[in-house]
Amino acid sequence: MRVTLLGTGDTTGTPTVGCDCATCRRARDRGVERSRFSVHVTNERTGESLLVDCSPDFRHQFLTHDVPLPDAALVTHIHFDHLDGLGNAYRVFDDLPVHAANEVDPVTGESVADTIRRKYDYLDRVRVHDHVPTEPFRVCGLDVRFVPVDHPPLLCYGVVIEDPETGARCSLTGDTSYAVPDASRAALSDADLLLADAIVPASSCEHHPLGGSHHDADGVPRTFGSKHMTREGALDLAADLDAGRTRLVHLAHFYPADEAFDDPLAVDGEQYEL
Repeated sequence: MRVTLLGTGDTTGTPTVGCDCATCRRARDRGVERSRFSVHVTNERTGESLLVDCSPDFRHQFLTHDVPLPDAALVTHIHFDHLDGLGNAYRVFDDLPVHAANEVDPVTGESVADTIRRKYDYLDRVRVHDHVPTEPFRVCGLDVRFVPVDHPPLLCYGVVIEDPETGARCSLTGDTSYAVPDASRAALSDADLLLADAIVPASSCEHHPLGGSHHDADGVPRTFGSKHMTREGALDLAADLDAGRTRLVHLAHFYPADEAFDDPLAVDGEQYEL
């Protein structure tokens, strides 16, 4: 299994449009980018590939990185930066199966699958497949599960992708606070590669209207506001999940410039063989 990080940024990406902060300048100087979130997974046994989340930067990502167009896609939730790139399927694909959870969100009155089906009804080449969260299904020769996480107010899912032949496993937390349910933590555990949401360092919580939450024993917030893990929270979760390797993703440009590109903070284009 080959995993390529196509997009490692949050909803504005880094560099952020119109921003001249030190971190955005550092990114430009280094020639690195964190576009909106997306992950490409290739099953090297079958030659098929899978896209996790459809970034608004879809076109740029596939022109920039040497990966094939996917044979199928997964969508973790309906926020703009994870879904709206699906419009790029127009005249690009003859057929694109899109897989999403079937659980009805009390906020929207629809499941993720239903929202995709409604929003992209004009894309006759997109076929939406509904799945029960936590139940495995096979796509591109890989075993996949959507696992519930905590990203209020909407339902959101992490993803576990496993090669049934080799046992290689990649886990993605999806957008989430530190309050990942215990059953989902168990499902995400023991991955060869964990991709964990870590939007900002814990020090940034002082600038959030809600501050931070899910503090550790030393009072360090593991959640920024209520929706996303801090770097410290993501690393604590990774330790709890016993990940073989962890890369932090969905990163905002609010990291201080002198630490914004330190390990394990990911940038676009990283590739891992599992």
